[in-house]
Amino acid sequence: MEFRCLLFVLISSSVVLITQSDTTTKDPDWSDVVVTMVGREVTLPCVDWPLTGSVSINWKMKSPGVDHWKLVLSANERQQFSGAASKASMRLVDSNFQETGDFSLLFVPKMEDKGRYSCLIKQQEKKLREKIILLAILTVSIFPSATLPQHSTLRLMAEVSPASAVSEVTWLSPGGTPLRLARRSGGVVAKLPQILPTDQGAYICQVYPRGAQISMASLTQTPLTLACPPMRGDYVLLYWKPPDSRNINTTTLVYGYDRWRDRTEQSKTHAQLSLDGPLSTTKEGFFSFLLSPGLNDGGLYTCEVFLNDNMFSQRTLLSILQVKAKHSPSALVLTCHYTERSQVKRVVWSHQNQSRMLKWSSSAPGRLSTEVPLSPTQDTAGNYTCTMLLRNGQAVKAVYTVKLPPKENTESPTSISPPHPESNSASLLPSLLSALLLLVPLVAAVAGVLLWRQKDISRRGIEQSLSHYSGEVENIYENPEDVRQTTPQSSVYMDLKPRGENDVYEELDRYESCSLLETSTSQDLSAKA
Repeated sequence: MEFRCLLFVLISSSVVLITQSDTTTKDPDWSDVVVTMVGREVTLPCVDWPLTGSVSINWKMKSPGVDHWKLVLSANERQQFSGAASKASMRLVDSNFQETGDFSLLFVPKMEDKGRYSCLIKQQEKKLREKIILLAILTVSIFPSATLPQHSTLRLMAEVSPASAVSEVTWLSPGGTPLRLARRSGGVVAKLPQILPTDQGAYICQVYPRGAQISMASLTQTPLTLACPPMRGDYVLLYWKPPDSRNINTTTLVYGYDRWRDRTEQSKTHAQLSLDGPLSTTKEGFFSFLLSPGLNDGGLYTCEVFLNDNMFSQRTLLSILQVKAKHSPSALVLTCHYTERSQVKRVVWSHQNQSRMLKWSSSAPGRLSTEVPLSPTQDTAGNYTCTMLLRNGQAVKAVYTVKLPPKENTESPTSISPPHPESNSASLLPSLLSALLLLVPLVAAVAGVLLWRQKDISRRGIEQSLSHYSGEVENIYENPEDVRQTTPQSSVYMDLKPRGENDVYEELDRYESCSLLETSTSQDLSAKA
């Protein structure tokens, strides 16, 4: 989170100074950093869930270079005590802390009040949670301090104590452009020679405490939480800077909520954003956002919570990952798209078979592609994973599955899918006739019956049945060339006989005697004669 100090520099007039406080998260030696200025009311945040039973809070303080802690304030549900390090202005933000879970400490600091503060929460006389907060003091000064004559040199100075509490201090011009800085112990100085009336405006001092920014990665359309400072506030503002943007002036307000007026303002560009985060109780003044991002919704989000005249801020840098598939004439192209590249350390493609090495290519920044040959095989099918690794070690993965084509019928090398009997019955005749003409003349007589009944067959269909000496089932739509090349002993016979009134033909019993066939055929021929 960043701390901002605004200086309104008015040429040939006095200087107005406005300051605001801020919090941050995550350092090995402390959990929060609060930056403020001498004489400005500040809140040290310590928020938990509402608790039941006997609950107590102990605030302690340790100055820089000192090894021991001093009691600042101790309280339970019945009474409150002040310790040796207590100040007249120190008090709990909420005296009903047991029910609200807000154990925060409020006071007006002096320079000697900088240092570490411990918030120790106990329940039933047992330690429940402890939070360490580092309070840093910012000192801002300008020269000349009174009137600023034209063509004079304006000097803007900022110093933070202890210096170890911050990672960066910058100055911005009224137009938002960073000023060139000279570093010095504990702070920076910026100079503007030959100052003119066009140089007047608000000069902003930005302080970035250590661990001030949350780095996150997510897949598209996956709900995620955008954190706000864990402070009770009057209203909240959420700003967004688009991903991979080099222009410092592209930050826009995308959401605002005033809990006292119950009024909401939301940008149309972020309709998928809501004030429904898991830690959000808007009526009580605690805020967090829920976002289901698209690919271009990454970037820098800054949540600012305002309480009276104080502002607390939390920044989240968000990278988004998405895999898209596109067919080319020769391959399936899988492309990994990712935004907010500033915090991305590495992006790689991998296959579920780890021994298989994939080739990658990049057509533009934020894109990494690999190709899968068309007609995938056992080796090329499976899960393709795009992994994006952030500089903080967080990783997110998107998986695309390539499936094998459906298996074809492989019972006979020469078999094909049977056509519809009504639309293709006429095409059956040449194949059947070719096969039957190779058989003995006795069976050829049956072919004559087929020719005689072809018209009715094409209308009513044929009952498909086929026998084989081995007992295996073959396809009735057999290739005539295969029959011609087969010896008589292994031939496949198709013998049909009328079944009754419907004139539908069925196969003759393979094992009926040849004499019966000869007798039946002779009678048919005699009748015809």
